Amino acid sequence: MNALLDKQLLGAVSIALAIVASWPYIHSTLRGETRPHLCSWMTWAIVTTVVFFAQLQSKGGIGAWPTGVSALLTSWVALLAWRKRGDVTVSRMDWVFLLAALSSLPLWCFMADPLWAVVVLTVVDLLGFGPTLRKAYRQPQSEPALFYALLALRNLTATLALEQQSLTTLLFPAVLGVTCLIILGLLLWRRSTLAPAQFEAFQ
Repeated sequence: MNALLDKQLLGAVSIALAIVASWPYIHSTLRGETRPHLCSWMTWAIVTTVVFFAQLQSKGGIGAWPTGVSALLTSWVALLAWRKRGDVTVSRMDWVFLLAALSSLPLWCFMADPLWAVVVLTVVDLLGFGPTLRKAYRQPQSEPALFYALLALRNLTATLALEQQSLTTLLFPAVLGVTCLIILGLLLWRRSTLAPAQFEAFQ
């Protein structure tokens, strides 16, 4: 009983962290200050939604709900991107990511096992961080370090809240959490190395 309560608490904390981390971006979009890229957010919404249902099928229980809330949040941003006509330019790579995300559904049905769908979706999500990593290295001040710290903590609490821990339920949040930590470390390292150079430039 105590273990279940602990997982419920961790799940609630993870959901709260997901909302806190996402709200500034959503608020900025609602105000028209941010124009989300429609295709990117559609891909992320599909990825997170499918992973959520895969975790439920694999008995992730309470620990799956933070992923479900994240799916709702990303879907909301995708809807805002469409309604407010955000960035709708679509590159060839955007199409590749979107089609790869959609391919997870027939793959799941064909294999009768959500694991391979989660593997495909995790790879798609991971590749999507490529431009962010490049930007974090070149312009570390342009990315919010707190956002990635909150996301890393959210994924840690989400994995601990999972009622059934297996490769299917753990892979996506674990990889996403580690990726956020890498980006966070890169941001802090680049800021610390660039700061002395910027200071000397004003001397």
